[in-house]
Amino acid sequence: MAKTALVVKLQLTGAREVLAAFRDLPKEASDALRDASQNLARKLAVKAAADVAAHGGPQGHLVAPTTKAVRDRVPAIQIGGTKRVGRRLAPAYGLLFGSIFGMNGRSGWYSAARYAGSTGRQYRPHQGQDAYAFFPVVEQNQAAIAAEWNAAANEIIRSFNRGA
Repeated sequence: MAKTALVVKLQLTGAREVLAAFRDLPKEASDALRDASQNLARKLAVKAAADVAAHGGPQGHLVAPTTKAVRDRVPAIQIGGTKRVGRRLAPAYGLLFGSIFGMNGRSGWYSAARYAGSTGRQYRPHQGQDAYAFFPVVEQNQAAIAAEWNAAANEIIRSFNRGA
C-alpha cells in the first residue's frame, strides 16, 4: 500500500553518535529522548501548520490541520494522511503535494481535481524541488531544533550516567 502521509525527520549533526550512546543506556533513557524529541517536534509542527495554512495556496488551509509531531528519537513531523477534508471530503494526501509544491496540471489521481469541482486554477505552478510551504519552515528552524535536541540528549545521557 502506498504511503499517504509525508514524514520529515530532521537531519541532526552527530545524531548517529548520540543514538549509539543511547544503546548502552536503559530503555527509560530512550523513552526520555523520545519525549524530548516529540516536544521539539510539536513546536515545529505548529509553525509548519501555520505556514501551510498561510502559503499553501487555496487548499493549504485544508491540509494544515493534519500536521502533527511523530514520536521518534529524533524530531519528526508528519503532514497529510487519509483524513477526509473540505466540503467534498477529499483525502488529505490528495491535496498535500499540490499545496506544498504546486502543480502544472490537474491530471493524476493525487491532483484532487475530481474533489474540487472547480474549473479555475486549483494550485500554484509547480516549480521543481522548491516548496511554497512546510519545507521552508522546517529548514529555517532546523539549526535551533538541532541545538535543543543535542542539549536534551546530552542532559539525558548525563543524568543516566550519574544514576549508574
